[in-house]
Amino acid sequence: MYDVEKIRQDFPILREKVGGKPLVYLDSAATSQKPKEVIDAVSNFYLKSNANVARGLHRLGEEATRQYEEVRFKVKDFINARSEREVLFTKNTTEAANMVLYGWGMKNIKEGDRIVTTIMEHHSNFVPWQQLARMKKAKLDVIDIDADGKLKEDELEKIMGAKFVAVSAASNVLGTLNDVKKICKLARDSGAVSLVDGAQSVPSMKTDVRDIGCDFLAFSGHKMLAPFGTGALYGKEEILQAMDPFLYGSEMIHKVTVEESTWNDLPHRFEAGTPVVAETIGLGVAIDYMKKLGMDNVKRHKEDVTAYALKRLGEVNGVKIIGPKNAHERAGLVAFELEKVHPHDVAAILDDSGIAIRSGHHCAMPLHLRLDIPASSRASFHVYTKKEEIDALITGLEKVKMVFGA
Repeated sequence: MYDVEKIRQDFPILREKVGGKPLVYLDSAATSQKPKEVIDAVSNFYLKSNANVARGLHRLGEEATRQYEEVRFKVKDFINARSEREVLFTKNTTEAANMVLYGWGMKNIKEGDRIVTTIMEHHSNFVPWQQLARMKKAKLDVIDIDADGKLKEDELEKIMGAKFVAVSAASNVLGTLNDVKKICKLARDSGAVSLVDGAQSVPSMKTDVRDIGCDFLAFSGHKMLAPFGTGALYGKEEILQAMDPFLYGSEMIHKVTVEESTWNDLPHRFEAGTPVVAETIGLGVAIDYMKKLGMDNVKRHKEDVTAYALKRLGEVNGVKIIGPKNAHERAGLVAFELEKVHPHDVAAILDDSGIAIRSGHHCAMPLHLRLDIPASSRASFHVYTKKEEIDALITGLEKVKMVFGA
């Protein structure tokens, strides 16, 4: 049985108060809160094992390296990659996308090639490909959405003949769950390389890169209960072998002479410099925590909370929900507009009641321009969100309406 009250006991911050009121944290799509065992893992590394990795032969260095590299195997299993060599540690999804841009895109995209993405993308999965198209004189094609916030089926034909396709598994605004398996097959059949942005999906549901059939998948650790500065890029080994390094320096080299340098084996050739060791160990503990909960259970819980949020928000006069109305078609978030009140004002008044939501364009300006709105409000959920917090949000929105006479 999924016991949300018991789970909440693992998250110390949820016992905090904001302005004397209990914290209602509904901004997990921006970043998740961290369980105590993740916090303790980071602290314990510095207390007991602090040393640089893959350098010293002393026992402390070897222990730090063992703990660090163990996480790579955990990520491999978590996303069902074929080998740990296909897992590159990154700071976040943004860095992962740029690693693909400079390592694969600059080498393979030629003048006149087509790059395909969608209008619902986070800037991290839009701006890199926009700029790659500009730098290489390629063409950027953007798949549009329908009135329900889903990708238009007839526009998927833009994938045919493309060289590269980038798509999010779940929109961070609309919540829309895209059929990335279908999209990646269309890309593969067309001879295109595909990248899936899993920033919102990997923390929410079971992820199997082999089943999806993507060439790359990126995700951030901080959205799945892990520390900031952690994440991973999955890439098919044969593609990574042919890619150029993203950064140059220490650890990513095999041999350096005055005349030339050669690169390390996978995955280390893409991981220049000293990494965030303690935080990466925290990522491993976060994966253990998510697996202990069970990703199917996590998905069901988020879907249940989302369905309740859709229902309750639908009862508030003046609220317009953005994106699919069915929780089965969504990740664990709901973006909305409140008539006659700017989203920043909504967030400010809610904060007075201890309720944390996101307001703005959520790093998705092209989508907001497409929707013809300057900004939106967003409530997002995680393993620790309970329905009573949705009720608090609704009470808070009624207060906002009263303050602004909406």
